[in-house]
Amino acid sequence: MHAYRIDPGQRVNLDDFDPTDTRYAKDGKEKAEQSLLQLNRQLEALQESLYAEHRHRVLVVLQGMDTSGKDGVIRRVFEGVNPQGVRVASFKVPTPVELDHDYLWRVHQQTPARGEIVIFNRSHYEDVLVVRVHSLVPEPVWKKRFEQINAFEKLLTDEGTTILKFFLHIDPQEQKERLLERLEKPEKHWKFNPGDLRERALWKEYMKAYEDVLEKTSTPWAPWYVIPANKKWYRDLVISALLVETLQKLDIHLPATFSDQEVAEYRRQLSQEDPLG
Repeated sequence: MHAYRIDPGQRVNLDDFDPTDTRYAKDGKEKAEQSLLQLNRQLEALQESLYAEHRHRVLVVLQGMDTSGKDGVIRRVFEGVNPQGVRVASFKVPTPVELDHDYLWRVHQQTPARGEIVIFNRSHYEDVLVVRVHSLVPEPVWKKRFEQINAFEKLLTDEGTTILKFFLHIDPQEQKERLLERLEKPEKHWKFNPGDLRERALWKEYMKAYEDVLEKTSTPWAPWYVIPANKKWYRDLVISALLVETLQKLDIHLPATFSDQEVAEYRRQLSQEDPLG
C-alpha cells in the first residue's frame, strides 16, 4: 500500500496517479471485499484496545473533491467500531467566532484525546485549498500556512498523536457520474448541492492546489497517501489496510488482567451476592 505514500519533498503531478488503480487487489473485487471484512474485524479489536489502554491518539484526515467518498469511507471503514472511542469532526464555512481567531483555533479543539480516533471530514487543509482557489485571502497569507500546518502537526505528533492523511483521488468523469446518480435517484437529491457544479468548474485550480498541499505537507510525522478512489471497494480496502498496519505498529496493550486468584475471589463474591438484598 505504500506505493500511494508521498515521500517528503516528492514532486507531485496528480496526472501520474491513476484513480482507477487496483494493484493491491489482484484477485478481484470479491476477494477484496472478503479481505475488507477481515480488516474491519481487526480494526474493531485494535480500536477497542486503543480506547482501553488510553495512551495513544490517532488522527485520520480525509480530503478530496466533492463526491470523492469521504462519507463513504467513514461509514464502511469504521463500521462496527465502538462509538465511544471514535469521533468525526467536519469543518464547514467558519463561524463569526471562529473567524475572530486564528485559522487553526477551531481545528485544535477537535484533535483526539488519549484513547481516541478522530476523523477529520475535510480539515485545516481547506485553509490552503478553498481560500486559495477562491482568493479569500492574499497569496502571501495562504503560502505561509504550509509551514504553519507542518509545525502544528509536528506538535500533535510530539504529544503522542499518530496522523494519517488520505487524499481521495477521483477523475472528473467519475465525479460527473456520481453527481448524475444523485439527480437520478430522488432519495439522493438531498446530497446534491448546486454549488458542487461551481466547484467542479474549478477542477484544474483545485488539482494544482492539491499538488502543492501534497508536496509541501507530506512529512515523516504526518504523511499523505493518494488513494485511488474511482472504485469505492478498493478505496476502502487500501485505507483499512493502512489503518490496521499503523495501529499494529503502535504496539497497543490492554490494561493488566486479573490473576487467577483474583478472578476466583470475584466469582465467589458474585455467587454469594443476593440482588434482592
